Amino acid sequence: SVYRLCIMRKLPSVLARTLTSGTSASPGLPDMFQVRSKLRDIVGASTNWRDHVQAMQERKALHTLLAKRQEDLPPRRMKDSYLEVILPLGSQPEIREKYLNVHNSVRFGRILEDLDSLGVLICYTHTKQETQQRSPLSIVTALVDKIILCQKIIQPDCDIKFTGNVSWVGKTSMEVKMHMLQLHDGDYSPVLDATFVMVARDPENKRPAFVNPLIPETPEEEEIFKQGELNKLKRIEFSTASLLKMAPTAEERNIVHDIFLNTLDTRQEEEGTVSFRSRKLPPNSVWMEDAKLKGLQICHPEERNIFNRIFGGFLMRKAFELGWATACSYGGSRPFIVSVDDIMFQKPVEVGSLLLLSGQVCYTEKNYIQIRVHSEVYNANTREHHTTNIFHFTFISENEVPQVVPKTYGGKYPINMLSSMLFLDGKRHFTAVMKEI
Repeated sequence: SVYRLCIMRKLPSVLARTLTSGTSASPGLPDMFQVRSKLRDIVGASTNWRDHVQAMQERKALHTLLAKRQEDLPPRRMKDSYLEVILPLGSQPEIREKYLNVHNSVRFGRILEDLDSLGVLICYTHTKQETQQRSPLSIVTALVDKIILCQKIIQPDCDIKFTGNVSWVGKTSMEVKMHMLQLHDGDYSPVLDATFVMVARDPENKRPAFVNPLIPETPEEEEIFKQGELNKLKRIEFSTASLLKMAPTAEERNIVHDIFLNTLDTRQEEEGTVSFRSRKLPPNSVWMEDAKLKGLQICHPEERNIFNRIFGGFLMRKAFELGWATACSYGGSRPFIVSVDDIMFQKPVEVGSLLLLSGQVCYTEKNYIQIRVHSEVYNANTREHHTTNIFHFTFISENEVPQVVPKTYGGKYPINMLSSMLFLDGKRHFTAVMKEI
């Protein structure tokens, strides 16, 4: 099982010490409420929705504090941005209800929200200038590169500790490594590793802004920084080879053709009337078009971030919950999250938007279910739809699941080609996840 082993990435020594230190509930560490409060203070965000326009107007004056060149900013070390945050589920039972699911374990969607907030605060810590009370930077999540889990169930009554730091820096972007640990019998044991990419923009969140360079101090940190550079190159390579830009490989075309041959109605061959349109579902299989769920969210002010757009963590939570429901209804048993990867935040979601979510089973293998959730906003005034995010989730089900099958070639040609491309894209993501774990 994927959960028997958690592959811990090489960490800065300060992080490594944290992972091996078996301290009980950690007094003095900030909690998630304090993280979000600190973010509001750094940006000068209003806690009242009616004041949000004025608060954002006041940020315009911070333009003068932006660096003209990255070289003008003082370099930082990895330990300068290192943070530890406590989620006291064990020592403060009153906060458990918010994190509890019906299976008496922790809601993973809430963890996604917390990781998103922590990642932003880590980047603000990296870019902090002592002379500035408020940051001129608007730091937002650009990409969830990957989240790999090594615990099947997160206990709802044991304290959780998050740790993290900036691990790589470009000109205007930062990679953040975060780790989640849970307290068991006096020791903190690993639960997940997460890699996020954040981007810095000007005070109005319109144009890129420079961030402090990062200086590795030890051979270990050099290795982490190099890995960040490799991660960037891998993302470019994966994007370049996207099925939206390049045709499927010869092997992938053969896979699609084999599916086509396997779903032909053989009774027609006997009658001598073979048709591309007549298809037959193989045993223990489900057509891809019958393996989807949809959802709608009205984006209220309550879910806004410090820049008065809809909070990225909220979008991730809602997408995850729909993805989980899609996997649950498809597999017929409780699914467990294995990995989250390649979540690109393409467009911000404005308060008041109608958010349309579509969950699709796009690949299956034994007990594994690969889910793609497509997120788009609908503007009621212009009647236009815009994609905001594509989410990729890998689940493992308690039982072996049916094989999901795209309808290829026949029928409504564009729709069937789309299902084949979704199938191949899902297979690519699943293969990449399996390599990671």
